[in-house]
Amino acid sequence: MARTPKPWYREPWPWLLMLAPLAAVLMGIVMVVLAARSNDGLVADDYYKQGLAINRTLERERHAAALHVSGLLKFNPDRTGVHLLLGQDADLPAALLLTLVHPTRAGLDQRVPLVRVAPGEFAGKLRAPVAGRWLLTLEDDSRSWRVNGAWRTVEDQVSLGTGDQGGRR
Repeated sequence: MARTPKPWYREPWPWLLMLAPLAAVLMGIVMVVLAARSNDGLVADDYYKQGLAINRTLERERHAAALHVSGLLKFNPDRTGVHLLLGQDADLPAALLLTLVHPTRAGLDQRVPLVRVAPGEFAGKLRAPVAGRWLLTLEDDSRSWRVNGAWRTVEDQVSLGTGDQGGRR
């Protein structure tokens, strides 16, 4: 009595051999989906324009140095409020802009408007930042000057100014 062979799809070996290429295709699809959904905050699309803008940025910092703009930024204990004391009050606008930049995670960056509460004093509200190091930029509303600083969230206050205080540590 002759035994009839089983069809190929009833044998385990073809399926076992197809398993590795199928797994590779599925993992490739997963990787493409992950790459499309995630944001690479470290790469700037307009890096050339940002490079050209460096001279304008340096000019704004020089202007702040000429005006002797410097200040002390104080954070409340839960890090949701900020109070700025500026050492110079001549020709200050009614509002300033504080930018908190995370060095590696652009999605966490914040722009906080600061309003004048007294001569030389400004206050604003912010989202509680994640722990770590932050780069700070303070500028006027017309963007004619700016000062920088670096802040670690374990500190209650940070100095803002030009020169070596400018977040280049």
